[in-house]
Amino acid sequence: MIEERAPAKINLTLHVTGQRPDGYHLLDSLVVFAALGDMVRVEEAETLSLAVTGLMAAGVPDGEDNLVLQAARFLDPVRGARIVLEKHLPSAAGIGGGSSDAAATLRALSALWGVPLPRNCLSLGADVPMCLAPGAQRVSGIGEGALPLSGLPSLPAVLVNPGLSVPTPDVFAALKEKNHPPMPARLPALGDFGALTRFLDTTRNDLTAPASAQAPEIGTVLEALEDARIARMSGSGATCFGLYPDAAAARAAATRIGEAHPDWWVADTTLNPAP
Repeated sequence: MIEERAPAKINLTLHVTGQRPDGYHLLDSLVVFAALGDMVRVEEAETLSLAVTGLMAAGVPDGEDNLVLQAARFLDPVRGARIVLEKHLPSAAGIGGGSSDAAATLRALSALWGVPLPRNCLSLGADVPMCLAPGAQRVSGIGEGALPLSGLPSLPAVLVNPGLSVPTPDVFAALKEKNHPPMPARLPALGDFGALTRFLDTTRNDLTAPASAQAPEIGTVLEALEDARIARMSGSGATCFGLYPDAAAARAAATRIGEAHPDWWVADTTLNPAP
């Protein structure tokens, strides 16, 4: 059996800089991955199958609608494998769960079958290429431009989802202005918590307003994270993150928020964890 982690993807920034004629939006985003995530396990089998387990498995399809099976068929359309997806992340939550699961499947099956990873898997979704090599990166274009970034610190964080799924296409469709400024062409040194959070103060997530219009609970989540140094929505929502100066502060915040909102998904974790 081969195991691969599928970490949560967090957009520390998300600038929407334009829209292509085919409808795809152009982005400039600083992306990191969390210590927290799903798990994909694969083993040899004559036919291809998928079982979904874990605390967040409810409602996750185990058929061809799941990106995990689509990724397996993309890598090899005829070979079999038994795949188990252990879900710890909420779905359609702005943290790349399905894309990260697909990327982990590609890595696991590449090792199991002894075949190379695909050079271009953009057809599986714009987030899948960046999830293939989870690490800090600046993502541009529709997701195909992923420039690895070294030297970013590990970030104690709290992730919060109010139990909502916000469809990404609906959020982009509600975005009225499509041409926002990108981040600076040359990023400053971001080697410590202070430098990174000061830079983040100058950035934004352009999808926050349209997502919040559809899910006002996002505003309530951000208020619950008001003691964080930075509190922001990730991706197209509804998950938000808060950055804290140390792990103890993050744990305390997660406990406080979880007790106040027992129906929310709340987790303390580390973003960009050390290898």
